[in-house]
Amino acid sequence: MAAPIDITSGDAALDAFLAGGYMQIRGMSSRFAAAICGHVIKRQSDIGIGGDILEIGTFEGRFFVAMAKLLQAGEHALGIDVFTWPSEKVYDHFVENCANHGLKPGSTTAWKVDTLKISAAELRAKLPAGRARFVHVDGEHNAECLRNDLELAHAVLHPDGVIALDDMLHPGYPTLIVTVIEYLNRHPEMRALCIVDRESITAAAKLLICRIESVPKYEQELMRFYAPFHYTLGADFLGHFTLVLTPDPTLPKID
Repeated sequence: MAAPIDITSGDAALDAFLAGGYMQIRGMSSRFAAAICGHVIKRQSDIGIGGDILEIGTFEGRFFVAMAKLLQAGEHALGIDVFTWPSEKVYDHFVENCANHGLKPGSTTAWKVDTLKISAAELRAKLPAGRARFVHVDGEHNAECLRNDLELAHAVLHPDGVIALDDMLHPGYPTLIVTVIEYLNRHPEMRALCIVDRESITAAAKLLICRIESVPKYEQELMRFYAPFHYTLGADFLGHFTLVLTPDPTLPKID
């Protein structure tokens, strides 16, 4: 196994978890991406953006626990999953992991439901704040489910909130990005903020999305804090410059 990438979120509690308990929870979520997403949530708290945290597709809670470490007083983390794969025990494992890794009792909720069967109003009612400042979408990897999950996330997103999409540009799911582009075309107020590159074929890339006017609240701070991981050429995403953070930002050699 390769040595872990030397990356932090800037939050002591989360960084301690990433250095230890994170990899003890079964899952495939990237430690590299968890640190960066954690820093985004910390940034929100630092500049006064509050609200709940939502994850669609929690599995046993590796990424969920990491995000919930950043909850502020009065905030809540909601995890949604059908909790049936690979067995019904995954629900119990999720609840146990939340408790065993120090999340405060009452600060989290596990909702066992298929997101195709819920409305935006029902989702909003499950969020004590009525909106989410950070949403991680890692549900069923097909066009129908991703389209539905994106619209649910959009409906409850804080005006300065961020949506993180898992397994983007993954060779195992090469067409998911088409659904994301369709979403961005339906919602021209939204923009790709950052591409967080993969650690491995399983710990795959994430795409961070927010409203256009919110981009400056995150972009420069991410470039500053993660300068060693900044791929300076960036990405052309639908005609807009998009930040790229990668474990290896080495520029290609020109012979």
